[in-house]
Formats: sequence, C-alpha cells, structure tokens
Amino acid sequence: MMNKNVKNSVFLMLCLIVLNFINQSFYKRFDLTQDKRYTLSETTNSVLSKINKRLYITVYLEGDFPSEFKRLQVETRQYLEELSAENTNIKINFEAPDEQREELIKRGMLPSKLTVEEAGKLSEAIIFPWAEISFEKKSTLVSLLPNTIVASQDEQLQKAIENLEYSFSNAMHSITQKKQKRVAVITGNGELQDMYQYNLLSEVVKKYRLAKFTLDSVATNPQQTLKDLTSFNLAIIAKPTQKFTAQEKFTLDQFIANGGKTLWMLDNVQADQDSLFANGKMLAYPRDLNLTDLLFSYGVRINTSLIKDLYAAKISLATGKIGNQTQFQNLDWFYHPLVRGNPDHAITKNIVPVRLRFANQIDTLKNNIKKTPLLVSSLLTKKIGTPNFIELQSIADKVVETDYNDGNQLFAVLLEGDFNSAYKNRIKPFETPLYKKNAIQNKMVVISDGDVGKNQILKDDESKIQPFDLNRDKWTNQEFGNKDFLLNTIDYLLDDIGLLQLRNKTLKIKILDKQKAFKERTLWQFLNVILPLIVLFVFGFVFNYLRRKKYTK
Repeated sequence: MMNKNVKNSVFLMLCLIVLNFINQSFYKRFDLTQDKRYTLSETTNSVLSKINKRLYITVYLEGDFPSEFKRLQVETRQYLEELSAENTNIKINFEAPDEQREELIKRGMLPSKLTVEEAGKLSEAIIFPWAEISFEKKSTLVSLLPNTIVASQDEQLQKAIENLEYSFSNAMHSITQKKQKRVAVITGNGELQDMYQYNLLSEVVKKYRLAKFTLDSVATNPQQTLKDLTSFNLAIIAKPTQKFTAQEKFTLDQFIANGGKTLWMLDNVQADQDSLFANGKMLAYPRDLNLTDLLFSYGVRINTSLIKDLYAAKISLATGKIGNQTQFQNLDWFYHPLVRGNPDHAITKNIVPVRLRFANQIDTLKNNIKKTPLLVSSLLTKKIGTPNFIELQSIADKVVETDYNDGNQLFAVLLEGDFNSAYKNRIKPFETPLYKKNAIQNKMVVISDGDVGKNQILKDDESKIQPFDLNRDKWTNQEFGNKDFLLNTIDYLLDDIGLLQLRNKTLKIKILDKQKAFKERTLWQFLNVILPLIVLFVFGFVFNYLRRKKYTK
C-alpha cells in the first residue's frame, strides 16, 4: 500500500514538472474580443521581430485623472502587454507626471485640458497623454490623444484607442531603423525659403535624412545631377515660382522613372497675399512653370482658375478704432478654402480640416494610374478665372449662395501605379545611362497649393524671426491639419511595410451613457454596494441556522 502511494506521489510530481515545463516553454495569449483589438497586425509583428535589444516605453498615464480616461490607460496598458508578450526586449513602465510636469513640457509633452462630467457637474482636468520610447541612445515621443475631427470627448477617446497600434508601431519602427530614408528638398526654381518650411521640415528630419538639392547644376553636369538625385527616396517640390528648363524636367522625370517618390506643392496662379494686405488689391494671373506636359503624362492637370469656397478659413482685419486702440475682427475669406480629407484613406483619416490659400483646381485624366482624392472642397464653390483683380474689400460683399454652385473641387490627389516617362517618345534633353521608359509601382502626391506647407513667421521684441506652428494661424488662432496631412503624406510615400494602413483600424468601443448613469446612479449604487451585503448577511444567517440545527440534535 505504501509503495503504491509513493508511486502515485512520484507520478504526480513528474506530471506537475512536465506541465510546468510546458507552461514555461509554450506561452499563448488569446484575444476573445469581437473586433480582435489586441491581435497584432502582420506589420506590427514585422516591426517587433527586428527589435533585438532593450526598448523601453514610459507612459505618463498614471495618477488621478478623469475616470472615463482610465479607459485609455487600461487599453494602453493591455496593448503594450501584447507587445511585451510578443517580444520580451520591450519593457513597460507607467509613471505619474505630477512631480515632473515642467520637465515634460520642456521635452515637448504638452498637457491636454479635458472637460469632465461627474455626478451631473462639469469640471476641468489636466492630463499628460504621452509615452516616451527609448532605444539605445535615441528617444521619441508618442501622442496618445491625437488631434482629430471629433464631435465629442467620447469620440476623441475612441479615436485615441483606435490609433494606439499605429502610434506605437510607427514610433518603434522609426527609432529602430538603422538606415534612414533620404528626402531631398528641391531648390533652384524659386521654391519656398527655409524659414517658411522650417516647422514642417523640422518634423521630417526626426525620421528621415533631409538635404537641400539644387537643380541649378543640371545646366553644367546633368548626368551627375540625375545620378545624385536618384540616391534620394523622396523629392519635395514646394511652391516653385520660376520656370523649369527641359533638362530640369527630364531630371525630375527620370528620378520618378527610377523609383523616386515625389510630393508636389504647386501654384499655377501668382497671388501674393502680402501684396493684397499692403495695397488692398492685387492682380492674380497664371504662372507658367513649364510643368504642364510633365504632370499631364502622369494623369493630372492643374488649372489656372482660383477657387472660392464658402467653407473657408478666417483672416483678421482692422475694422475700426475705439480711442487709440485698433479693433480687429476675424472674417471668412473665401479664397482660403478649409478642406476636409478623404475619410477612407490612411493619409487623411481623422485629420482636422486643412487650410489652403489661393488654391487651384486639379483635373484628373484617364490612364492606367490609380488616382485617390485626398483633399476636396465643399459643394459651395465658385471658380474665378485669371487674370483677375482680387480686392480685400470684397470680404464685405453680400454672399449670394446660388453663385457658389460649382460643386466639389479637387485640391490634392494621390497617384499610384506604373508611371510612363514624359520623354518616352520624345527627344531627350541629355543622354544618360539611367534612362528608363517607366517606373514600376511608384507613388506621388500632387497638391494644387504651394502654401499648404508654408508656416507663418513671428518677430520677437528684438526683431528675431521665428517660424510659427504650421497647424495654427498666428492672427486668428484657428487650428488646421496642414502639418499632420503633409507628414502623413510623406510617411505614406516612404512606407514600404504598410505602417500607415494601421490608421484605418476601426474598433467597436462601448462608451458609458453618462446621462443614463446619472439618472440611475441610486439603483446601481444599491446593486453594487448594498445588495452584496444583504446577500452576505442572509447567507451567514442561513449557514448559522443550519449549523445550529445540525449540532443541537
């Protein structure tokens, strides 16, 4: 009998050891949510597979903040646990920002002010919805509450949770990249000066190698210029004002034919807002950049008419004086369309409206290139032919809505596919061994406004020039989505693994009905607090009664 017990005990111990070994060797988490929100995409798994050293993620969603935003904290923690379970090199830490708020602000982590409704009362709370990723000697920030188009704070919370995978995967991919892709900012044809592109390019340089590239050298050594340009992955052409020569056009064409991505920000009409404010009126006239045939071969044409849109940004104008104080008023300026992005594309999903200034209309042409509209006007538009005088005083004209009946106008388009060279059946301006007739699976974005990436300038008391935030107007304080749109565009053009597609992720998150919860709070307090005590009391009473009855016999 004793031997049998020993054998059973030994067998049981061996079984436990084997089970423990299996448990340690084979680890699996199961996602039982309906929308599979904790199931990592192939793109994210690809990013994680390349992290072979310690990567630290510090999240500043800890401490006392609104209960509804505890949801964001919980969802963030659970998502990061999935990352850590997939790759043990990822270490997670949640910290309260209370004692380091000033330091966090200096490092670019600006707080968010929230309106909180509790017990039927409204109050304000400040949170720091940020995470910091550190890898080797590099670090980067992740915003957990991105600026999006939302109708309510609950919707903002949902968008933030949907954006978690993209935000962290994008940041991890960027910080662990050993070889950064190269971006050329084209100069030589009167493009925007550095100070007007600073706010955008200072963000681009955080992820990519950035360099100015002049096309002036084409005149003396075109073959070498083309060879040098093809070493870049993307070319940004921001508001050129001077004609492109045949050799310069051919250089850009062959850059594209050799696989280079391009971001065009073009004005086909000369319209200077500084001149308008200085003189009260200006002459808007067509600008010949000599790019029409080049763009035509890719399937687009930028027209020379200006678009007025009743859904427009505001400008600040002096409307009078009270004593010695000039009074300013923010008025709708229909030449500055405020356009919404395509909600079905990763570049423009959830971005706030983008401000354009004296924008032209784009026509698309039939060819084998896939064309996806990115920025489109409202229905209430009016085309203004050029040349034409534009007067500032027209802002006071009475609006006749029936005059604005030209419908939606296209301002930005994504082109994807096999681009034929514009010089396929033409005489080439110069010979080069790099010549190709077409590009295989290339991408470009064409925007019919050169000012879409132009930031304003501030002058301090010492007359020092400082670039202003591209997403904000310094006079009206309106917020726009220009910088987010352009950064997403650059990321998409340079994205080889489908990271930006994670922005299309949609989750079904059930949000608490606050009004219903407030009305029924007494019932739920009873069910959650009083009823368990009653059940416990009844159970104890019955248990004692039965126990006494049993042992008194």
